[in-house]
Amino acid sequence: MTVKKAIIPAAGLGTRMLPATKTIPKEMLPIADRPSIQYIVEEAIAAGIEDILIITNRSKAALEDYFDYHPELEERLARAGRDADVKLVRSTADMANISFVRQKETKGLGHAVWTARHFVGNEPFAVLLGDDVITGERPVIGQLKEIADREDAPVVGVQAVSLDAIGRYCSLDVEKVADRVFSVRDLIEKPKPHEVYSPYAILGRYVLTPDIFPILENLSPGYGGEIQLTDALAKLASQRQMLAVEFEGRRFDTGSLEGYLECVIELSLRNPRCGSWLAEYLKNRAKTL
Repeated sequence: MTVKKAIIPAAGLGTRMLPATKTIPKEMLPIADRPSIQYIVEEAIAAGIEDILIITNRSKAALEDYFDYHPELEERLARAGRDADVKLVRSTADMANISFVRQKETKGLGHAVWTARHFVGNEPFAVLLGDDVITGERPVIGQLKEIADREDAPVVGVQAVSLDAIGRYCSLDVEKVADRVFSVRDLIEKPKPHEVYSPYAILGRYVLTPDIFPILENLSPGYGGEIQLTDALAKLASQRQMLAVEFEGRRFDTGSLEGYLECVIELSLRNPRCGSWLAEYLKNRAKTL
């Protein structure tokens, strides 16, 4: 199968990042010189995705504005002779075919994915969670696409996490079938210690097939009273082959303050506009601690 569409669920309320996210979408918080959502869009584009749907809510119009033209700003920059900046601010609107749909009720990740059913149609699609910025030599969603295309099966991106952390994610019952590739037998969302299948958890990347939508439509609320994508995946795995790829890359949870700050420092150090300055600043600052 060939994956050309992606959805980015970005409808969460950002409660782990209050008070900043009271009025600013967490996906718009800056990491070096761009908002975190742009890194996720760029990952999808680098993997060959052509059409992207961002799922928002009523308080996140700033996301739509960011991926649109800004004629007033562009005109002022042009009058000042700042042609490079004109190209820069227009480039975000021209990155890909980006559209938006609102999740009108906060009913969980599974419900957010379900709202994309008309955009997806009868095609396979990628899912990149808006909280997870992942860096690496190859786009992570591209690593999943490669296996999904070859095996004609849904694929989830996993890494091993500590037993202390697994309760914040999901746990997968897997069987190794190749290097870094596993067959998925079952999944459980936010397991209690005695429910953990393995240390492997899904970390923000999926390639799914449209047969997930009837499952989501008829799914009862799960953990936290929400429609959990993990529960739908467990049902799908009982009906057809599902694979997990232990992806290569470093994941930052930008929905938490610690993960966000870690991501800001790491990606700012790599940024040609500020990396050298920041490295020198951190060296000097460390001497005073």
